[in-house]
Amino acid sequence: MATATLRPAAPTRRAVPGGVLAVLLTATFMAQFDFFVVNVAAPSIRHDLHASQSGLELVVGGYAFAYAAALVLGGRLGDLFSRRRVFVLGMLGFTVTSALCGIAANPGELVAARLAQGLTAALMLPQVLGLISSAGAAERQRAMAWYGVAAGLGSIAGQVLGGLLVTADIAGLGWRLIFLANVPVGAIGAALAARILPAPARRSARRAALDPFGALGLALGLGLALVPLTMGRSAGWPWWTWACMAASVPVLAATAGWQLMLSRRGGEPLIEPSLFRAPSFRSGLLANFAFMACFASYMFTLALLLQTGLRLDAFRAGLVFAPAGIGFSVSALLAPRLVRRYGPAVMVAGAAVAALGLAALGSIAAAGGDHAPVPWIAVVAAVISLGNGAVVPSLISAALHDVPPQHAGAAAGALSTAQQFAGAAGVAVIGTLYFTKAAAGQGAGMAWAAAADALLLLIVAGLVLAAARPKSLTITKGNTA
Repeated sequence: MATATLRPAAPTRRAVPGGVLAVLLTATFMAQFDFFVVNVAAPSIRHDLHASQSGLELVVGGYAFAYAAALVLGGRLGDLFSRRRVFVLGMLGFTVTSALCGIAANPGELVAARLAQGLTAALMLPQVLGLISSAGAAERQRAMAWYGVAAGLGSIAGQVLGGLLVTADIAGLGWRLIFLANVPVGAIGAALAARILPAPARRSARRAALDPFGALGLALGLGLALVPLTMGRSAGWPWWTWACMAASVPVLAATAGWQLMLSRRGGEPLIEPSLFRAPSFRSGLLANFAFMACFASYMFTLALLLQTGLRLDAFRAGLVFAPAGIGFSVSALLAPRLVRRYGPAVMVAGAAVAALGLAALGSIAAAGGDHAPVPWIAVVAAVISLGNGAVVPSLISAALHDVPPQHAGAAAGALSTAQQFAGAAGVAVIGTLYFTKAAAGQGAGMAWAAAADALLLLIVAGLVLAAARPKSLTITKGNTA
């Protein structure tokens, strides 16, 4: 692939041993679980802490704000100062902030702890993709498949296990247990990571630079966009939400200009601009954006249908997602083997299966309304996840395929940032569509939302096909960086 002008890669690509992969996947599961589980626990948190609607939204969204705003910085820190050190620091921080969430006595304390938890997750998670993408081609595909399983199961377990933990009310802890459960797991994981993760490679005598202006500009620009996207719908889209989103455009444009200027002058920008000249990274970023907008809005609207429309409690609503977790795991593990044989057509087929499942879900919801058959919804959700599992790991792997090891952390951070931003945008836009159409019934809202999500999956398939023509999204050959 001769289109990219990335700086030469010095580090050697290595294998990902099973123990290392287990620690990395534990962190992935924890971060995704905590992202989704608060939606299930929100009613209990509101009742217990007497939180206002805006306070509750900050509890739910604060993690996402901080996480998305700091992902690129976290990845860059790993590139510059050792992924092992930054990962261990992030995991320890995630453990401590989870404990602070679990003992919060009022909404203000919980919001602050959730913001801190998001920041520590942003230190931890880019190192996972950075370490995986620095492996050899075969190892990378195997590890990415398991990464997809961990991320998908973490998202779905947030619904299933979260509902179980809140409903069980073990030792009277209620919602607090969803955070406190992270403490022993995180402490053991951090200790193991410090012992078994690869030692940092030797670096040149040149002093590393961090680009604080780029980090501040990116965090500010993303915050200006994410806060109104998350809070705007329930607030009725007041003027400040539009003003913030409009202000995010020049801030992000100025940050991009600063990155270009710094790179041309021989500096070390937060995100190396030449990454975006690689068609695989550019196409993969767009495809991941469209997919995550679909996935986040689908999870959000289906949970609304189950709990608001069909009036299931948190635990029974979570159980509907259990077959989906099995379907996702099976297809995510099989997908790399199929991709090696059939190429990007596997991702296209997975997106098509999920789109058909969404069409079926919309039809069931429209026909049944508030009495839609829950068993059929569970079956269709499993089909959707079967398709999604064939897409997620390969799509992430494709986007990072041509990224040199020394830029893997920043590239992983940029990819994860795009996914988080897409998730917030998908929930805001398609969630608004759901609520607008739900005036005629929850089933009608779900039907329109499912149609919009199916359209996003068709866009994903189109991007994969377009990129595969010039072979810019090929993931079946060895890395050429």
